[in-house]
Formats: sequence, structure tokens, C-alpha cells
Amino acid sequence: MPAPILVVLLAAAIVVVPQLTGSFWITVLAIVLVVVANPIVRLIRKNRYFGSLHFQALKSEIGAVVAEHNDVVEYVEEIRAQGAFELGASSSGQYSHLAAFENTSSWNYRRDRNVADYAPHVHNASLQVVRNASAEPIKYVMKYFSIKADPGTLADVQRVADDIARLEAAVENVRRRESDIAARVDPPSFILKHYSTEFWNQVGAHLTPVEVPYPIYKFQYISAGGNSGQAATIELNTATLEALSATLVDKIRWAKSAAGQRALMTARLRNEIKARDHFACVACGVTLAAEPHLLLEVDHIQPVSKGGLSVPENLQTLCWKCNRSKGAKVA
Repeated sequence: MPAPILVVLLAAAIVVVPQLTGSFWITVLAIVLVVVANPIVRLIRKNRYFGSLHFQALKSEIGAVVAEHNDVVEYVEEIRAQGAFELGASSSGQYSHLAAFENTSSWNYRRDRNVADYAPHVHNASLQVVRNASAEPIKYVMKYFSIKADPGTLADVQRVADDIARLEAAVENVRRRESDIAARVDPPSFILKHYSTEFWNQVGAHLTPVEVPYPIYKFQYISAGGNSGQAATIELNTATLEALSATLVDKIRWAKSAAGQRALMTARLRNEIKARDHFACVACGVTLAAEPHLLLEVDHIQPVSKGGLSVPENLQTLCWKCNRSKGAKVA
């Protein structure tokens, strides 16, 4: 039942019923009845809402919007499945699984509150290295996670950066579409609060659990007794990956290679190309002005894999549908 009515009924059960009856047990019974009745009334209201002509009319009205949303959700899952989201690994503790560790100290001398992690994305180091990594994350990620300054590594970094940038844009686009669908239907607040899954099933919109899988690298220091520890964590998000790419390009001086050209594809350049093309797909002509939730991507006309450069004259704006169908083909 609506919250204001529930509050009034509970207040009446607590204050008014004792005054009228003078019975403690009748008061308790009144409170229990109000509490039990609340979910039952809410269920009845929910069923009435989903079965109403008003809801069915809205559902039919936004059918095309929901269908487009579901297509983009499928595209997001394709990007996630096909993308590359891994880079170098640390060798510290790579053979730790071959040994059995046991703390044999007496109970009063146990110092195992901080226990070291051993994983490919975790580097166990001295306290000074951890502090240096927090000050110079790019330098130390490259040094301790085997990210070498060569064209092959640069290509790997750029592949991850490109996949993450595309996935970021697509996931954000899906979230905006979900907000728009909810705003168009505008269900009672209790529906989204208590029956969110059923609401989206009734509308027919597929929700995606996909999150952007940023590679996360950790430098950690654990004292000998495990009594203290410090860590520096570096998330390879778009900004970090662009900084890593720029560092690699500067080190290897490989600006004419395919990997070097891909390294020039920054978030700023993508935005500039979209603005140059008036936020419209150059293939089918659909615009962001006409479709506020349009997912636009920046594409290489001549693919990088076939010698194309990341320069404005070789870049174009495509909607996700046109880019999906083009793939690595030459326009």
C-alpha cells in the first residue's frame, strides 16, 4: 500500500487502538494485521497495474523503442565477448602454488592480519616500490608487469583501449535507453522498487549485466609479520590506457606503424570526428538530433590492419548498425 497510508494505519494501530480497546493483545493484533496486509495490498496493486489498459497501451506505444534497445544490448554483449581486456602480468609469486605455507607461531605472536595475494595482476614489492608506483603508475606498470616498449605490445594496448572505449560508450548508451523507457512508461514508484525485474519483463526490454572489465593492477607491500600493509592500485581505464599508449609511442618512435597509428586514436579525437560529421552517420544519415540515444562510433575508412592511418581524412562517424555491418572491410 502507499507509504502515507501505511504510516497512518500503523500510527492508528499503535495509538488509537489501545485507547479504544485498552487491550495490549488487540493492539498487537492490529499492528500484525497492518504489517501482513501491506505486501498483499501491494501485490494486488501490482497485478492491477500490469493488467490495466493504460499500461498495455504504453507498452504497445514504445514497442519500437524497446526493440531498438534490445538490439543495442545484443551489440554490447558482442563487444564484450569479442573484446580483449588483458595485458601483461607480474611474475611475483607465480610458483607460490607449489609450496604449502603454515603459520606455526604461538597464538600470542600471530601476525597474519595482512596476507599477501599472489595473482597475475598483483605484484608483491617493497614499500618503496609501492609508493613509487602510486607516484608514477605508467612507468611502474610497464616495468613490473612486462609491458615492453615494442610495436607488438603497443598493438595489444591499443586493442584493449579500443575495445574498452567502444564498450564504455555502448554500456552508457544502454543505460540512457533504460532510463528513457522507464521515464516514458512512468510506473508508480513501488513498481520499480519492488517489482523491477517483472516490470522490465512485462515491457519486453532485455537488461544487460555487462560492466566494463577494466584491467586492474595492484602493487602491494606486506610486512614480514603481516602486521601492516600498503597497496597502490592502477585501473586501466580509458585515460590510463591513452597515457600508456602515448608513453609507448614516445619510447619506440613507431608512429608510422599500424600500432602507432592506432595509438593516436584518443577520446578527444573521437569527439572531434563526431563533431566534424555533425553527430550523424555518414553511411545512413541518421543523426543524434533525430535519435537522442543514437550510438555513434568512429571508424577507420581504410582499416588500420590494411595500412589505414588515424588521421581525420581517414576517419568517419558511423552508427553502431553501419559499423557492425562494415567490420574491417574497406568502404
